[in-house]
Amino acid sequence: MTDRLNNSPTVLHKEKDLLSRLSCLPASPGVYLMKDIAGRVIYVGKAISLRNRIRSYFQSKKGMDKKTQLLSVHIADFTVIATDNEVEALILEDTLIKEHQPRYNIRLRDDKRYPYLKITAEPFPRILVVRKRQRDKARYFGPYTDVKTMRKTLKLIRKTFPIRTCSSPVPRPTGFKPCLNYHIERCMAPCVGLAGEEEYQELITGIALLLEGKVNGLISLLQAKMEEFASKELFEQAVKVRDQITVLSHIATQRPIVVADHIERDVIGLSIEADRACAQVFFIRDGRLCGRETFYLRAPGNPALPEVLSAFLTQYYAKVTTIPREILLPEKIDDEALILWLAVQRNGKVILRTPKRGEKRQLVKMATANARYSLQAEIMRGNLRNENLNVLREMQQRLALSTLPQRIEAFDISNIMGQQATGAMVVFDGGKPAPHAYRRFKVKITGKPDDYAMMAEILRRRLQRGLSEIDQLTGKFSELPDLILIDGGKGHLNVAVKVIDEIRQNYDLPLQEIDLLALAKEREEIFRPGTAEPLCIPPGSPVLLLLRYIRDEAHRFSIDYHRKLRRGRTLASELDLIPGVGTNRKAKLLRHFQSLERLRRATPEEIAALPGISSQLAMKIFSALAPGRSGEIES
Repeated sequence: MTDRLNNSPTVLHKEKDLLSRLSCLPASPGVYLMKDIAGRVIYVGKAISLRNRIRSYFQSKKGMDKKTQLLSVHIADFTVIATDNEVEALILEDTLIKEHQPRYNIRLRDDKRYPYLKITAEPFPRILVVRKRQRDKARYFGPYTDVKTMRKTLKLIRKTFPIRTCSSPVPRPTGFKPCLNYHIERCMAPCVGLAGEEEYQELITGIALLLEGKVNGLISLLQAKMEEFASKELFEQAVKVRDQITVLSHIATQRPIVVADHIERDVIGLSIEADRACAQVFFIRDGRLCGRETFYLRAPGNPALPEVLSAFLTQYYAKVTTIPREILLPEKIDDEALILWLAVQRNGKVILRTPKRGEKRQLVKMATANARYSLQAEIMRGNLRNENLNVLREMQQRLALSTLPQRIEAFDISNIMGQQATGAMVVFDGGKPAPHAYRRFKVKITGKPDDYAMMAEILRRRLQRGLSEIDQLTGKFSELPDLILIDGGKGHLNVAVKVIDEIRQNYDLPLQEIDLLALAKEREEIFRPGTAEPLCIPPGSPVLLLLRYIRDEAHRFSIDYHRKLRRGRTLASELDLIPGVGTNRKAKLLRHFQSLERLRRATPEEIAALPGISSQLAMKIFSALAPGRSGEIES
């Protein structure tokens, strides 16, 4: 250890203290925590013999891997926890890694965001999306890294199996009637006694089989049920079960058969690069590939593949709800404690296999290739995020913003002489456009054009709505911006300042942390509250380029909406002049042709093809909208 420490008396004293403690360590299994000079836990490890394992950190660096070399330099203290066996050490190690998030441990990244599907522990269970498993006797499935696929599965379940979605008490008081879900055959209405507990539990059994990937077993179960209904001449119920079988059979045909046997197995693929790793898990059920999930890990010090693989298996299977009988690995790992722990978790034998040839080897290679591709894509996205983050940090510094402008909202107004006025809000998250968060406003102010009043209106509406939804995670305006960018100069900026001051007086929730900027078009001048002169930003600065991009995107979005409204209004006003075209027919023409120009180009036959429009009326419309007669109308 002396070759890695300087010669200060304090450090040498600390070194001697650590070395003197090595002889007192137990030779039993356990967990050790390495700490730096500030007392932070930087590594958590398990050992068959705590004495031998910890001694290895204080020997010569020769033979150490890169990660251990980096770690040993920063060890200033350690603590140990003895356990009765290796399995207990493995469980404790996983718990402490989650608690301390040590710098040098291999660990799953951002695992708290992965949701589960939960079948509640009620007489008439529901299925819910949750973020955390609890000890409440409910059944959990997951975690799911692909939330979109999980929601598709949930939608399929609710369409195929009529279970209840409400939280109403079961049974409900006498006198209640079934809700709409019952009438559209999306619920069996157990709350009003129209379904028994045994019949309902059959649905829950089917859902569990589907979530476990056992589609063939579920189809067999339903086929037996359909035959039972048919034998009792309950043909309506038999038809419903037949429809369920049809849907599930379609799912089964979409899942390729990859192995001949029906053993439950997971296939693990792993790729490591630049202190990061990606694990791909393929789920094989009934011989079919029924799903896959992707997980990213932090892997400091470029560790060897078996070490990363062992860490991933421990952390992943501590979270999942189903452990298969067989797990296929890209490389063999010698960890008896892990194998024993997996058997305890599954309550049955678990085989870790490293196939060398055949279809199983091909599956491992496919999972590994997918992991490699996902990791490279993630690294590229990470590099892009870092570039954007640097620009945002520079923006915060140059423009003296109170916080990093992670969420930027830009506003713009479009109108012609005060008519058809519209407002637009575009959102940039992390320096990139977030189109799903864009919003449009129909300005309610009418009369003479007043850009300042229109800007004040849409800002007021946006912020008031946001504050009213502040406790709603799913509200359209619930997330407030870090920075508001106004398309305009000092006047527009002053309007925004007044609106925010007005809202601050009416709401308890403060808006002090929202920064304001205005970007004028002509000279690309940037104004901020409290400064009389524009801020000086070099023309080629990434900060100015990003602000211009955001401002121009807001202008484009606003203009597009304004043009759409104008096209609809122009077409409607033209049609109002044609005898025989009433409200209903006008609506049909507007929906079908969408613009005046398209309707003008249409032939009488195409117009007459619409329901309710005769050949004679089609000819009237065609003649009235001929270019020679209506060329003065803007299209």
